[in-house]
Amino acid sequence: MEGRKQIFDFTQLRRVFAFAAPYKRRFYISVILAVILAALSPVRPLLIQYTINQVIKNGLLNTLIWITVIQIGILIIETALRFYFSFVTAWLGQTVVKDLRVKVYKKVLNLNLSQFDKTPIGTLTTRTINDIEAINDIFSEGLIPIIADLLSIIAILIAMFYTNWQLTLVCLIPFPFLILATYFFKESVNKSFIRVRNAVAALNAFVQEHITGMQIVQAFSVEEKEYGKFRKINKEHRNANINAIFAYSVFFPVVEIVLASSVGLLVWYAGVQVMNLPQEKAVEVSGQIVSFIIMLNLLFRPLRVVADKFNVLQMGMIASERVFKVLDNEDFAKDSGSWQPEKVQGDIKFKQVSFGYNDEREVLKNINFHIHPGQTLAIVGHTGSGKTSIISLINRLYHVKKGEILIDDRNIEEYSLDVLRGEIGVVLQDVFLFSGSIYDNVTLRNYEISREEVEKAAQMIGIHDFIMQLPGGYDYNVMERGSTLSMGQRQLLSFIRALLYDPSILILDEATSSVDTESEQLIQHAIDKLISGRTNIIIAHRLSTIRKADIIMVLDKGEIREMGKHDELLAKQGFYAHLYEMQFGQKVRM
Repeated sequence: MEGRKQIFDFTQLRRVFAFAAPYKRRFYISVILAVILAALSPVRPLLIQYTINQVIKNGLLNTLIWITVIQIGILIIETALRFYFSFVTAWLGQTVVKDLRVKVYKKVLNLNLSQFDKTPIGTLTTRTINDIEAINDIFSEGLIPIIADLLSIIAILIAMFYTNWQLTLVCLIPFPFLILATYFFKESVNKSFIRVRNAVAALNAFVQEHITGMQIVQAFSVEEKEYGKFRKINKEHRNANINAIFAYSVFFPVVEIVLASSVGLLVWYAGVQVMNLPQEKAVEVSGQIVSFIIMLNLLFRPLRVVADKFNVLQMGMIASERVFKVLDNEDFAKDSGSWQPEKVQGDIKFKQVSFGYNDEREVLKNINFHIHPGQTLAIVGHTGSGKTSIISLINRLYHVKKGEILIDDRNIEEYSLDVLRGEIGVVLQDVFLFSGSIYDNVTLRNYEISREEVEKAAQMIGIHDFIMQLPGGYDYNVMERGSTLSMGQRQLLSFIRALLYDPSILILDEATSSVDTESEQLIQHAIDKLISGRTNIIIAHRLSTIRKADIIMVLDKGEIREMGKHDELLAKQGFYAHLYEMQFGQKVRM
């Protein structure tokens, strides 16, 4: 039932065709061509009938030559128009797909991170690629070609009824069987196509996830189990396709049988008439027989594919519904703010902030703190205490549920999103590098940043000499996810990335957790230089790296347990002192 509703969902169809509005001239051309082609469909059979009944009967040789030339001319014109019709509809579909894919990808870029937490990457990949490609078929093989085929069928039927309505009715006797077969074919293929589309989404999601996590698969030697899961999903994809193939294998022979039956009835009925007519009248019936056989073939040609095109249209509409769900998703980073200061001072306040990734559980509860410009706040706590959530809220990767966050006494929602994030430099624990050069990764393809600036930042970090030893230096391709570099090297590159944008607020999320002692010393040396004149938020498990912080905040289960300087918190003998004892294995004595 859902599939049938989609075909006649004119609201959905209008949304799809709204993307063709900039190219309405070509759309109108395709509709006009459909009408012209339909009108031309019965012309050649009728000319053949006239040739037999009048020209050949009366021995008009010159007229026969001219009619033959006209037939060839009409055939050439029809072929040219059909070619241009196919090209225009395909061009329209591909152009709409191009515009729609750009719009969908732009929307995906601006979705809140919560959407990626609960939506498999492979599913979004399917929406952006496979489903949008199915929308192309609405133009190239769907609605406009269906209209052209239906107009052609109507034109041929009108010509047949005009020529001999009794003979036409006889020829149409097998048609109820064709309509019944078409209905069952459409329903069967539709169900198979839905299964295929779901199986493709499942395959994309599975392959994307497991190629990304291949290290875990191999490290725990579960290749056979994952292979078995893949075989099961792939088998469902094959079975769905085989069901569709079976439907096609049954339907097309049925169409041929119905066509043969119509031709047989035509020959029988016309033959009986010929036997009972004088020779002059019999010639006219012979002309009708020839033209009717040609028109029946022209009638059945679109009937063979019209049911299939309806399924294509149906699947395009189902795909469009999925794509529009992405476009209609309201959970995106709304850039409603207009405040664009030349420079952010870095005064940060959290006022009674509460937050949860879902409505069931809050990961931050009534958080209050104040960081003055130039100060360094260190956040410590057990895994899952809410440390990373705090920094995700500051640059509006997620939105607070209660309370407010102020930067320079303005709510962060008032800031232009580009300005806000441009003033916040982030070094994350899990560093992601894109396939491409080191230069492209640290500048994020912002070519306003010169090579000299990149080298200067690398020298400040102490990684310049290492980069120059790589093949190509700063043009070295780090490959997908930075797979050719160690975790520590990727961490250092992300640090350069943060420095190049000269942020007013610097966030370091476990920046030294995945590096060796030498790399940690390099980063710590750079941090000491960078924190001057900036507001800094440092999340660290290694308490030795945050001794100099102006404020240390201890989180536990989403709540602030303690705040103060290193020595003050040790003296309290509370949560911080306990963490210190656990890490260094010695009792705190004050």
